[in-house]
Amino acid sequence: MPNTNPRSYDATPSRKVAFLGLGVMGYPMAGHLALAGHEVTVYNRTAAKSAAWCEEFAASKAPRHAATPREAAAGADFVFCCVGNDDDLRSVTLGADGAFAGMKAGAVFVDHTTASAEVARELYAAAQAAGLHFVDAPVSGGQAGAQNGQLTVMCGGDAAAFDAARPVALAFSRAFTLLGASGAGQLAKMVNQICIAGLVQGLSEAVAFGQNAGLDMKQVLEVIGKGAAQSWQMDNRGKTMVEDHFDFGFAVDWMRKDLGLVLDEARRNGSRVPVTALVDQFYADVQRMGGNRWDTSSLIKRLK
Repeated sequence: MPNTNPRSYDATPSRKVAFLGLGVMGYPMAGHLALAGHEVTVYNRTAAKSAAWCEEFAASKAPRHAATPREAAAGADFVFCCVGNDDDLRSVTLGADGAFAGMKAGAVFVDHTTASAEVARELYAAAQAAGLHFVDAPVSGGQAGAQNGQLTVMCGGDAAAFDAARPVALAFSRAFTLLGASGAGQLAKMVNQICIAGLVQGLSEAVAFGQNAGLDMKQVLEVIGKGAAQSWQMDNRGKTMVEDHFDFGFAVDWMRKDLGLVLDEARRNGSRVPVTALVDQFYADVQRMGGNRWDTSSLIKRLK
């Protein structure tokens, strides 16, 4: 529920917006746009999810759901999107029923999917050719960040489109930052995932080591979390790792998708990412254990 932790919204003029993709991230993100007073039309492949969203936010400014991305995008000032992968993104933007076919001239498409930098540049060019704007804007902060409206958003694209979208996107963001030209947002998200992969593996080894040594690991984590070892992963996943609790958060399947993007890009730009490649294979082990939908902190399961 987006309003589980009520937040105040900046006084941004109401805009006509669309949101494509009502998954665990998109559903609350679209909700924050509605609660901020924007006129929101939603689209989801499963129409029942769109109808449920409209019912939940019926008290906001005339929420609507559309049968196609094109219909959802018609007349919108901004079209936000959060789907699964490159192919999903192409399916909601391109073609006769895609959003680009329905958007008015000068409208801005803001993509929150974690996808490749290549598809971001492809769609940026397609948008430009159609008289539209495209910003790649993957997010960090997980499901809790989406629900609380506290996502960190990494953007690539033109400054004018970014500046126009930022006040609206702050309905669900605590930081919305332009990092460079088209594709820069996706590349920054890859940096983010590289950092997380190494951190989670290190935390997994530390917790397993401490447990094998007979330590009270909840107490240990509380102590070392006040020093140089502190991290978001330790603060938010350490205790649940000790408790062997993984049925929440960012799924292993999605992390492997993201790390696949990292490894593909590393081959293109000549980067050496040996730890990331190794952790990707460790996640493959977790998948073979049946942990496809476990939280990414389930890396520790390999060590028990």
